[in-house]
Amino acid sequence: MTSEPLYAVFQAARRLIVGAPAEAARVARKAFETRPDVPIIVFDRATGAVVDLDLRGDEAAIQARYAPTPETTPETVKRGRPKLGVVPREVTLLPRHWEWLAQQPGGASVTLRKLIDAARKGGPDPRARVNAAYRVMVTLAGDHEGFEEASRALFAGDRVGLSQRLAVWPADIGQEVLACLDADPPGT
Repeated sequence: MTSEPLYAVFQAARRLIVGAPAEAARVARKAFETRPDVPIIVFDRATGAVVDLDLRGDEAAIQARYAPTPETTPETVKRGRPKLGVVPREVTLLPRHWEWLAQQPGGASVTLRKLIDAARKGGPDPRARVNAAYRVMVTLAGDHEGFEEASRALFAGDRVGLSQRLAVWPADIGQEVLACLDADPPGT
C-alpha cells in the first residue's frame, strides 16, 4: 500500500481540512458548491505545491478517482522480485564509483539501497521543508503585511521571529506555514 500525501484545503484564508486526497477532494467540492465565488486552493502538505483536484462528477466518482491504490496490482506484476517492488532504472556513475560499489558486500544494488535507506532515516531535508512553507506563504499571504520580514525569518531559520510575524495574519495561514516546516516529505 502506498502512503498517501496530506492535502490542505483553503478557501480564502480559512483552512477547511487537512487530509488524504479523497477527503480533501470531497471537502473542496462541497466548499465550491457552497461558495463558488471564493477560490479554493489545495496544497500538498509535504511540498507546499498547489494541487489541482479534479472535482467533476458526483461524490462517488470523486471518491473513486482519489481512492488509494496499492503499489502492485495483478495487472502490474511482472517477472523479477514483485514482492520487493523492484523497478529497474539506469544509474550513471563514474568508473571509480562502480569500482567501489563492486567491492561492497551484496554488490551495487544492495549497497545503493542501503545508502538510500540510511539517508532517508536521517530525516527529511530541512531546506525542502523551508521551501514548502515558503510556497504556501507566498500563495496565501504574499500580499499580507510583514510578508518580507516573515520570509527573512523563515529562510534564516528564526522560528520565534517567524511565529511573531505570522501572528498578525489569519490563524490558519500561520498554522499551515508552521505545519509545512514540520511535515515529513513523501515516502518517509
